[in-house]
Amino acid sequence: MNDIFPRMIAAGLDLAEKQVRHTLNLLDEGATIPFISRYRKEMTGGLDEVQVEAVKEHYEKLKETGRRKETILSTIDGQGKLTPELKQRIEACWDNTELEDIYLPYKPKRKTRAEAARQKGLEPLATLLMLQREAHPETRAQAFVRGEVKDAADALKGACDIIAEQVNENERARQTVRAAFSRQGVISAKVIKGKEEEADKYRDYFQASDPLKRCSSHRLLAMRRGEAEGLLRVSISPDDEDCVGRLERQFVRGNNTSSHYVTDAVHDAYKRLLKPSIETEFAALSKERADDEAIRVFVSNLRQLLLAPPLGQKRVMGIDPGFRTGCKVVCLDAQGNLLHNENIYPHPPVSKPKEAWQKLQKMVEAYKVEAIAIGNGTASRETEEFLKKMRFDRDVQVFVVSEQGASVYSASKLAREEFPDYDVTVRGAVSIARRLMDPLAELVKIDPKSIGVGQYQHDVDQGKLKKSLDQTVESCVNLVGVNLNTASSYLLTYVSGLGPQLAQNIVDYRAEHGAFTSRKELLKVPRMGAKAFEQCAGFLRIANGTNPLDNTAVHPESYGIVEQMACDLGCTVSELIANKEMRLRIKPERYVTDTVGMPTLKDILQELDKPGRDPRGPIKVFEFAPDVHTIDDLAEGMELAGIVGNITNFGAFVDIGIKENGLIHLSQLADRYVSDPAEVVSIHQHVRVKVLQVDKDRKRISLTMRGVRQDSF
Repeated sequence: MNDIFPRMIAAGLDLAEKQVRHTLNLLDEGATIPFISRYRKEMTGGLDEVQVEAVKEHYEKLKETGRRKETILSTIDGQGKLTPELKQRIEACWDNTELEDIYLPYKPKRKTRAEAARQKGLEPLATLLMLQREAHPETRAQAFVRGEVKDAADALKGACDIIAEQVNENERARQTVRAAFSRQGVISAKVIKGKEEEADKYRDYFQASDPLKRCSSHRLLAMRRGEAEGLLRVSISPDDEDCVGRLERQFVRGNNTSSHYVTDAVHDAYKRLLKPSIETEFAALSKERADDEAIRVFVSNLRQLLLAPPLGQKRVMGIDPGFRTGCKVVCLDAQGNLLHNENIYPHPPVSKPKEAWQKLQKMVEAYKVEAIAIGNGTASRETEEFLKKMRFDRDVQVFVVSEQGASVYSASKLAREEFPDYDVTVRGAVSIARRLMDPLAELVKIDPKSIGVGQYQHDVDQGKLKKSLDQTVESCVNLVGVNLNTASSYLLTYVSGLGPQLAQNIVDYRAEHGAFTSRKELLKVPRMGAKAFEQCAGFLRIANGTNPLDNTAVHPESYGIVEQMACDLGCTVSELIANKEMRLRIKPERYVTDTVGMPTLKDILQELDKPGRDPRGPIKVFEFAPDVHTIDDLAEGMELAGIVGNITNFGAFVDIGIKENGLIHLSQLADRYVSDPAEVVSIHQHVRVKVLQVDKDRKRISLTMRGVRQDSF
């Protein structure tokens, strides 16, 4: 690790250098972000996951810049042009844009007009023009008419090409144009002539023009998508006259004929080289910012979705509803194992409601069903109403569950491995039922991009998106904790310190030796070393194990502290966990050591208060308006119950129980100014909304929460 890195990162993130240095040391030792933020608070000064991730991200960028500098130094040195001053400047530079500007004059490039002119021996003429003292450059140019240079005009043209490249490679000139793009840049989109009909979905962008610094991410990404599809032409431009004027003031130092040639060269440099180069730079930069914003929204939505309240280990019936093909019904035990499946046809065109009713009655009774999960796709409302008219021999709760991505899972390799003897319809229904039992455990099996909570997720940087989503899944899995004896290998993969191979080894060991009775037993799993055990143990839970602490987030390295607390109070660890009054007598400051401070001790005491408790809240039953089934049933001013299904940076989409989701625009979320929808709503939140407008032709529904009481939710 470069000694300068902690200081630079600390300054950039407004953290103490000591915090950053210790965090970087932990990362270099192979510690994961969940482990560092949970179990190394004394070392990091209490940095949370977001801060640790920011430190890691800055660290990786600095290392990448370091590698780039090595390449640049090697290239320039290979040309024999690396002076001590240039080397020192490059080594001291950590700004990527500045670094590339320094490198530009030395960067190997394809044969340019300027290079061709140099090969014709015209560089001295370019130098003469730049001095702007020669009153008759045409006469002086005659001396260069030889070989491929046809005449004086040709010589002067070549000399101007050299000057244009020098202007383009001048750091101050590039910063001048860059500053203009930053201040005045306007992003514009126009429909490509003749493609108006094909580009109809981009109608809002046929003649769009926004200040680049104020263009929202969703507008920018929409323009770029239209451009990628060959339907829009998108450009970014500053005030050209202002830019050229500033460049002229920098390079034109007279009013003679030579100065006029330099002026022409400056204009050419701006139009042909500088502007396209800086436009490309700002196109990439603005796209990166838009990507980051879209990914931030996606990550926030995904986190909320993954941390949705679970029903828990109950016997569940899952129904994937349908009309023509019927409803696929599955029954699962409390561990999510498939016990039974069959089809029912309560709806047209088959219409066998009595037979469907009888089958459901038998299944509920035979498999002791405690809850029913209905997918929210086609025929969902009709199936829900059919079920709510039924009376079973027990109290059965009915939930409507998002089936987004269930079809992707059902056709996946993982689903085929789980259910090799069943078709995609059965697998889809199982996924719906399991989502009710434990959304996190089931949704980790599906590519997050298929879950339906993103914004332009296919248009953003896919590598960055995958990295962010994987980190989010890992964060959620480790926040909740994983039952070591029931978790699938896929879920275990996301546990801190584990990967696909170790996760599979755990499942194989469990299958061969039976359920784990202690965390220590993990060390018997093939390839489970001390480091991997350290990283994963605190996030794995064992219910009813030999040690009650194995069902808590207390790390095994801290068991001795809890045992000492119990010993000091004259009780067992189990008695300490069960007796709140006894825990209140603990004085944590007595257990502070050189390596264990108050942050860890407070975490331990909090965990003893709620051993094994799921941090996710309780699940709630929800009911849509019974008289609204299609968009035709809506009327302006109508108040409805809905569920937030997706959040973007311009508003929230709400499921109101019909095929089409309604949109609450950012301005309609509250009776106050809202800059971020996440301030007001969250994924799966139950809300009351009022219908503002219904566009039946375009299938668009505008909703509002302004002036609508949310007390009942």
